[in-house]
This record gives sequence, structure tokens and C-alpha cells, in this order.
Amino acid sequence: MKKTLLWMLVLIISVSMVIGFAGCAGKAEEASEEPEAEEAAEEPEAEEVAEEEAAETELIKVGIVNLPPEESGYRQANVEDMNNVFSQANGYDAKQTNTADNSEQIAAAIGYIREGVDYLLISAANASGWDDTLKAAKDAGVTVILFDRAIETDPSNYQAALLSDMAYEGNTAVEWVLGLGLDPINLVLIRGQLGCAAEIGRSAAVIEAEEAGKLNIVADGTGGDTWSLEEARKVVEAAIAAKKDFNVLYAENDGMAQGGVQALEAAGISHGKDGKVKVIGFDFNRFALRNVQAGYWNADMQCNPRQAAEISKWIKSGDLPSGIVYQEEMLATTETITDEIIEKYGINDDPGKGVITR
Repeated sequence: MKKTLLWMLVLIISVSMVIGFAGCAGKAEEASEEPEAEEAAEEPEAEEVAEEEAAETELIKVGIVNLPPEESGYRQANVEDMNNVFSQANGYDAKQTNTADNSEQIAAAIGYIREGVDYLLISAANASGWDDTLKAAKDAGVTVILFDRAIETDPSNYQAALLSDMAYEGNTAVEWVLGLGLDPINLVLIRGQLGCAAEIGRSAAVIEAEEAGKLNIVADGTGGDTWSLEEARKVVEAAIAAKKDFNVLYAENDGMAQGGVQALEAAGISHGKDGKVKVIGFDFNRFALRNVQAGYWNADMQCNPRQAAEISKWIKSGDLPSGIVYQEEMLATTETITDEIIEKYGINDDPGKGVITR
């Protein structure tokens, strides 16, 4: 009996020890499994970071050197177009520097080259002084594309240029002036930023016509580096105060044309379709086109600010042209302007049909 009880006691103790060991082993397994679960939970986060980093490296790096949007309605539309097209959503890592100072533009371009951008896009404040910077970009393997304005440099210093043909704009505008049937033609010339491609092209045709004896420049001024409405108004006010007899106001952007017309209004000088002074501006702001449509102005020469989409298409396709590509542009007059032209080609806000911007 005693032996039986002893064996039963040994059996109970053995079973208890086995159960105890099994429980400990189970807890140990659970404890060892927890870090693995945590590691498994962490792995997707690491993968996400890697994917984000990979996505960032796939973005095309672009540095854009442009003028400030405050310069004009044209430039405002141009800057916005560049920002909209060269966005991260469209596959770009892009930065844009906006300044009217040529030295500051060059410094920005050098900074982008050092950052290792894939493409450098430039609309130069001044047509000269860019040779060393463009050569540095070439040596660094950075593809240079000019937009809006040409640079006076060897064509080998850039890949391509999508430009408005400023000489064409000037020639077209002056041909219109010469066809007005005025005798003599006494013209007030209001230039933009001196030395930039737009000013050179738009002024050259007027100067050539004067040298050929086809017209007289009775006053010659500028809206300065900012193509200022106020400075343009002062040019016309000075011509009026000096008793200059003129019948054409040739202003090299719409804002300056508006300033010049304000001076005419203040002096009680008639203008537009049935007035003494014929008015032409440049850029195709919708307010200017409405002024032409209403006969308040006579004509406006287009300058298309939307180059970004075409340049992006070149980059994405890998099929970049060599040299200069000119955009097609038109002259709109009181006789030819339509709502369709204003809607399709006009830039910035539309004040509405019949609304005159004074």
C-alpha cells in the first residue's frame, strides 16, 4: 500500500513538472515570436521609404531662370505656366528663380548647375553676358533650353530655344503702322527693358523705318526694367508738354500702352479707331484685346507666354530639337479681332466684351 502511494506521488510530481516545462516553453516561444511580429510590422514602412526615395530620384530635375511676374501681364502668365507644367505631379523636381537683374539670373543659373539639374531653362533679362555660364552648363552635362527670349551667344552653347520671334513682331507691327495711310507718320516710341531681346526686336523695326525715311520718331522713352505703366505715361506726358505733334503711340507691351493712353485721355487727345492717335500694344492681354475690339486702341501684337508644355513634351519624349524654334504669332486689329481670338489666345483675366480698361 505504501509503495502504491509512493509511486502515485512520484507520478503526480512528474506530470506537474512536464506541464510546467511545457508552459514555460510556450511562453518562451510567444516571447520570441513578438519581436518577429514587430519586425514584420516595420518592414512595410522601410519599403515605403525606399519607394518614396526611388520616386524622388526618378523626378527630372529642372532649374528655371525667369523674370518676375510683376514685370507685366505677359510675365505673370509665363511664370504661372512654368510652375503649373514643371510640377512634381508631372514628374519634375523644379525650382524657379524670378528676377529682372541679369547678374542675379546668372548667379541663380550657376547655382542650379552646381545642384546637378538635368535641364536649365532660361529667359534672360539681358541678351548678353551669358557665355561663361552656358559653357559651364555644357561642361557639367546640363541641357540648356532657352524660352521666350534669345541670348547673344554661339548656338553650340545651348540645346534648343523656344522663342517669340521679336524681330517678326516688330516688323509686323511697323508694317501695320506704315499701312495706316498717315502722312507724315509721327510716332512716340515707348521701349521695354533696354537691351533685352524683346526690346531689341520690337524697336529695331521702328528705327529702321525711320532711317529709311518712312516715319519720324518724335519721342523715344522707356518703361524701364519693369516695363512700367507709370513710366510710360510720363514719356507721353513729356511729349505732350513739349508740344510734340504725333499720331502713333507704339508701346512695347500692353501695360505701357495703357499708361500712354491715360496721358492722352488726361490731355483730351483723341485716340483709337476714330481718333487722332493710333495705338498699338504688345502681348495679347485680354484687357488690351477688349480695348482693341471696342476701338479704344487700334491694334495689339501677340507674344505667346505658354512655352512650358512644348518644352516638357521635348523633355519627356527625349526628342529635343537643335537651335531655335519660333512660335506662331499674330496681329489683331479693330477690324480683325473676334471673341474667338480673345478666348483662345488672350492671356490673363477677361474684363468682358464692351469693357474698356482706362
